[in-house]
Formats: sequence, structure tokens, C-alpha cells
Amino acid sequence: MLTQKDQKAIRSKLDNIYKISISKKDIDYFENEIIQLIKYFNKKNPKKKKIISEKTTLVICYGDSVYLEKKKSLKVFQNFFQKKLKNCFNTIHFLPFYPSSSDSGFAVKDHYKVENKLGNWSDIKNISKSNSVMADIVINHSSARGLWFKNFLKKKEPGKDYFLTVDSKFNTSNVVRPRDHKLLKKIKIFKKSDYLWRTFSPDQIDLNFKNPSVLIQFIKIMLHLINNGVTIFRLDAIAYLWKENGTKCINLKQTHEIIKLLRNVINLINIKTKIITETNLPEKENLSYLGKNDEANWIYNFSLPPLLIHAFLFENSSYLNKWSKNLPNTKNGNCYLNFIASHDGIGIRPTEGLLNKKTLNDFLKRLRKNGSKFSYRKIHNKIKKIYEANITVFDALKKSDYDQKGVFYLERYVSAHAIMISFEGIPAIYLNSMFGTSNDEAKYIITGNNRDLNRYKWNYKNISKKLDNKNSKQSLFYKKISNLLKVRRKQKAFHPNASRHNINFGSNFFSFKRVSIDKDQTIICITNLSSKIQKTQLKKIYHGWNNLIGPKIETKNKLLILKPFETIWLSNR
Repeated sequence: MLTQKDQKAIRSKLDNIYKISISKKDIDYFENEIIQLIKYFNKKNPKKKKIISEKTTLVICYGDSVYLEKKKSLKVFQNFFQKKLKNCFNTIHFLPFYPSSSDSGFAVKDHYKVENKLGNWSDIKNISKSNSVMADIVINHSSARGLWFKNFLKKKEPGKDYFLTVDSKFNTSNVVRPRDHKLLKKIKIFKKSDYLWRTFSPDQIDLNFKNPSVLIQFIKIMLHLINNGVTIFRLDAIAYLWKENGTKCINLKQTHEIIKLLRNVINLINIKTKIITETNLPEKENLSYLGKNDEANWIYNFSLPPLLIHAFLFENSSYLNKWSKNLPNTKNGNCYLNFIASHDGIGIRPTEGLLNKKTLNDFLKRLRKNGSKFSYRKIHNKIKKIYEANITVFDALKKSDYDQKGVFYLERYVSAHAIMISFEGIPAIYLNSMFGTSNDEAKYIITGNNRDLNRYKWNYKNISKKLDNKNSKQSLFYKKISNLLKVRRKQKAFHPNASRHNINFGSNFFSFKRVSIDKDQTIICITNLSSKIQKTQLKKIYHGWNNLIGPKIETKNKLLILKPFETIWLSNR
């Protein structure tokens, strides 16, 4: 039952967003609509709550990352998951599975439909019976070929006034965005000339959240997804949601207020869900989306991938250590989502303020040698800067200036994942990373799209055959990463909110301590980041502790001895 306090919280957010632009009567109307949506949903759904724990582990994939000809690929993936992944993961992040016109699903034509070749809503719901499902809400923009935009051009609902247009007086000189194409498209519509706003591509037209009907529509989409088994929402490109004349048009106050309102809504419905914000930004800006534990439940730990890969390539933990020491511990209700790879590239903006110019240039030069392409963003209308490196983690870590022949490629890869999996938060692994997948050069040659290097899709029979072959590269990587995940899921000290304390053994190592919430278990995670055997002093208290992921630790004269790129997890129990 909604209390007066609950209703006041909703009203407060609506006032913060819309008080300047629409009347009190209109805000009354939209407040009532949200309340009625919540009441109707709760009437139809009994209370259900899912908790996070050390067992919360997430695989990222497309609906057709594993496919078979003439078969609906969601069913194919479910079959593959049951055979090969269910002991490693309990949560599946399906990247956009809606009908789309471009950008691998991110130019959504209709959030209320499932792309026919993938399957239907019953497939999503069936998968959700045994696993948590995370789905994208592509909230910033919509397809230029979708129903909403077609209706927008006809002044019909749904779609009327849904898209952002500005006039020639709108000052865009300070706009920050992650692409380098022309931002505005001049169109003649409704007997006047206007400019359509296109943050991401000419096919992805930004939505107009100054129209509260757009916000209501996305609340309805969330409830629709929950009814079909989704309990975690990734708010795609959320930072760019609100635009104001003369500003950077990113991270504006109204955007934060909209997230707070969505958090209010999910807190009030019977089926408990989580919001995760996708904000590939410098650290301080990214952390701001946790709010005061009243915005995102989870945020992506965007600084971890570039700093982690840099530390392995240059055999130096200085930057990673400094960052880890300063990274705040999360509170109950908040969480980091840790990853090294995703369907996109390795974000470079999150290194701002963390890597100096020379260090960053050396890093990018090494990635280029390893086969990386680069995507750019435009600043101040003319200058272009690298936004992300487009490369698989396997290729990124394959060779370094210190190991030019790639002798230790496997050790680097496994230890990088060991750090990510044991770090404070929830580990998320891109499906291709389970198999050490290389750059998809063939697809890149065909499409010319940098991101396609990292979006390989597996034929079910092919990947199954490779995993059954004990000597295949895919089988070797799969077993190594699977073992780390299986061990993690049994350790209370790896609960997402278990405390983390940085331990500095010098630049050749990266280390931290995790302590379970009940203080019963402590795990010391130590990685040798160099291609040489390293020794370090180990406190007497840790002598005799159990190494969870390998043989008994070797000590000599109270010194810990680690092989090149070796990781150990020392547990007191």
C-alpha cells in the first residue's frame, strides 16, 4: 500500500524535474498516473524479493551470441547455458533483444516486442524462472525507423512530441558526447524548420524528456519487462538524457532526478528490481550516479578495465593501486558491477584524472600494436579525442613491450579475470571472454564497424565441439575462468558488499583484502603483475592460510614467492 510519504516522494521528484516548464495541474495528472500504475501492478503481482550474494555472477551476451540455423536463438542460448554456464552464473544480461534498425540492437524500434529471429516474451520468462535476467532500457534515444518516430512525424500517439528538436538559437558549443558525427539534423516539419538531436547516430534520435509522457512511457516499459521476467535494468546512455541551452548536456540535475524517480518506483512495486546506470565517464561523474543511495542500485566500475589492462601490459600497479586505495566502499543497497570486457570497447574517458598524458599515449600505442582500432568523440565541435579502444581482452593482453612474443598470454588473461572476479562488487563476464575470443577481423572487414571486432557470435555446434576438445584454446580458457567463478561463489568474503582494504606490496604486485560481512572469513588476493618471479614479505598471520585457486603457497625465509603473473587467494578458512 502506498503511503502519503511515498506519494510525496514521487511528487517531489516530479516538481524537481518539471515545475519550471509545466503547470501544477499537469504535474498532478502525471503524479496520479504513476501512482495508478504502481497500484495496478501490485494488485496483479504478489511480493517477491531477490537478494544479492557471493553467488551473484553475471554473463553478458546478445540474444543470438550462440545460434543455430533455423532455430530461435534465445532457446538455443538457454540450452547452451544449462549445459555449460549454469554452474558459473546465476544472472544473464541480454543486450537489446527488441526489433532494431542499427547499432547491434541499440536503435530500438519497439520496446514492447522481441526480435522475431531471437524468440518471444515466453522465452525470456522461461529463462527468468531459474536465473535473474537483466535487460537494456535504451532510454536516451529511439530508432528513426520505429513506430514512435513515424508517429512523431504525423503528430500521432504514441510518439507525438516524443523526440527532441531545437531551433537555430540553441547553443550546442559546450555539448559533450561520445561520437564525432554531426549532432543536429535540419528538418522541415509542421511548417517550420527545426533540428533533430542525434547524440549517437543519424538513426538514433534523442527522446524529449521535457515531455513527461516520455517518462511515463518508460515506466510502463519497465513494468512490462518485469511482467516478462526482467528484474535488473541497464539504463543505456542515461547521462545524456536531459539537454539545456549552453550546457554540456550531460549529467544534468534533471537526469539525476529522473533516476531518483525511477528508483522510487521500483522500491514501491512488489517485485523487487535493480537499476544499473551505464555512464562511461570519468570516475567522479560515474560515482555520482549512486547518489545518496537513492539513484542507481549498481554502477559499472568503468575505471577498472583500462587500469587493469594497463597494469598487466606495463607490469606496474602504481596507477591501479592508487585508484583502488581511493575508491570508496559501497553501502548496503549499492554495488559496483565489475567487468573487463563488454560488447563495446575499453572506455578511455574513465582514465581521465587517473593516467597522465604520456602514460595514456604509451597505453594507446601498445593497444594499437595489439590490434586495437579506436573510436572517437568530438569536443568543442572541432577537436576529436579517443573515446574507446576497440579490441577483445584476449588481444589486448596477448603481448606487451616486456613480453613481445606473448609467452605469458594465458597467465596474464587468467590473473586479470581473477582480480576482477574477486574485487568488491559483482563480476560480469562477456560471453566471448569465457573462451579467450580474438578480434573478429572477418566481420570488421565486411562492416567497417570498429565495435564488431568484439561481437563474435558462435554457432552452437562449433563452440560445443571446441569445449568438448580438452586441447582447444576455447576449452582451456573456459576451464580456467569457470574455476575462478565456481570458487568465488562459495566464499562469504566475496559478497558484493564485503569490505575491501587495499594492500600495497609495491609496483610489481596488486593486492587487497576482502572481509565477509559477518567478519568470519578473510581473503587476501595477491597478483604478481610481472613476467619475472617475485618475492615479498608475508605477515606471519597469513602463514598456513589456504590458497583457494592453486597449490599450497611457497614461502622461503618468510617471503612469499609468486610465479610470473600468478594470482593467489589466501583464505583463513
